[in-house]
Amino acid sequence: VQLVESGGGLVQPGGSLRLSCTASGSIYRLNTMGWYRQAPGKQRDLVAQISTEGSTNYADSVKGRFTISRDNAKNTVYLQMNSLKPEDTAVYYCNAEIRQYFYIPQENYWGRGTQVTVSS
Repeated sequence: VQLVESGGGLVQPGGSLRLSCTASGSIYRLNTMGWYRQAPGKQRDLVAQISTEGSTNYADSVKGRFTISRDNAKNTVYLQMNSLKPEDTAVYYCNAEIRQYFYIPQENYWGRGTQVTVSS
């Protein structure tokens, strides 16, 4: 199983970016997907999560600015980031709970991360 992120980059404060993450490989069931971020010298924190049914959960710092969504047919999760602030600068990691085969429990997978830099 692989999680591949895309969409990071450099953006000015107040700007927008859209991150994408696609899961590939042997996947029996793709459960909760989410985005985490890690700034230099800090721990990795949850940004947003979305269940298979579409229930969402956001960090307080991004509520009202970020929107998480998913396309189950494409095994893809998105993070629309608006009104970006310098403090949003971090490496953003995709996370997914995946069950590869029906006879084994789900496992937690991570992408390699994509850099988001908010600066003028």
